[in-house]
Amino acid sequence: MRQVLILGGTAWLGREIAHAALAHGAEVTCLARGNSGEVASGARLVIADRAAPGAYDALLDREWDDVIEISYDLGFVQGALAAFAGRARHWTLVSSVSVYADDTTPGADERADLVEPTDLANYAHAKVAAERATQDAAPQRLLIARPGLIAGPGDGSDRFGYWPGRFAAAACGPSTATTPSTPSAANTPSAASTSATTAPQHTQVLLPDARDRATQAIDVRDLADWIVRAGEAGDTGVVNAVGDVHELVEVLDLAAEAAGFAGEWVVASDARLIAAGVHYWAGPHSLPLWLPNEARGFMRYKNDAYRAHGGMLRPLAATIADVRDDERERGLDRPRRSGLTRAEERAVIVALAAPAGDESGTHPER
Repeated sequence: MRQVLILGGTAWLGREIAHAALAHGAEVTCLARGNSGEVASGARLVIADRAAPGAYDALLDREWDDVIEISYDLGFVQGALAAFAGRARHWTLVSSVSVYADDTTPGADERADLVEPTDLANYAHAKVAAERATQDAAPQRLLIARPGLIAGPGDGSDRFGYWPGRFAAAACGPSTATTPSTPSAANTPSAASTSATTAPQHTQVLLPDARDRATQAIDVRDLADWIVRAGEAGDTGVVNAVGDVHELVEVLDLAAEAAGFAGEWVVASDARLIAAGVHYWAGPHSLPLWLPNEARGFMRYKNDAYRAHGGMLRPLAATIADVRDDERERGLDRPRRSGLTRAEERAVIVALAAPAGDESGTHPER
């Protein structure tokens, strides 16, 4: 039986990798503090603080078919390499497409330049440092997986799940909205000038101008399964483990359709959203997945290597449907790490309906 060691395994991605490895018949051990949740049923949890001396001592009694490292803490990465690099037949490092220095050019592949790791408090810099340390210690047995946006049930970041959840919450509200706008129509800037003050608030959803914006999500279950299969096959090299590129408007359209949303799309320009204090991409008071126009390359990476290494991608609509169900189960109005609350969204919509004066570029029609 294959012996798989996951350094982590109690948070979302690590737990999904453990599920996948167990499904492939492996014996799975997870080393973690155990603060992020439970391990997958059937996996063994070894509780350890990786910052403490002797953190790995309990696992030095065997050889490992695959060690899967998820951390970007350089000290953790180096400590694990010192403990297990000589005991592992294969090593997988989960990195990130955030390591690339240029996010303005679409179509980058694994050969693109990386940031220089001068600040290890910076996520991208820390990931590059982790990659280099691992390449130095286990260069012949190493697979570096660089995911981008990961989606699927159980995501605690709320980046992708915000939209299926937000449309589902709006679909649960009053159904007295005016004639619904379609995503393609709503993505003309003039769509933001709809009667935001008169339409029932629960039947409106605030969106960014999605024209010429892209999203590139990989389902966490597809990513986890591929990581396990690649380890079984002994695959090495660097792989952008990313999904196919989809226009952002397509993602929003599918999310609204899955939720049964038939209300009003209130679309605002970047300038007006920024003026209202709405943030890009993720985090509190944000519109998730919305990126600055200059970051055109960030969600448009090539995934040819992922496909060549046997990576599979389920249909985007299937992921969105599963995320919608997960959002409903977890609570549509629960506190979120990313996005707007209903009250915050309503305040922005009301502000958008107010006259913009002569502030050039702040009105969505301009």
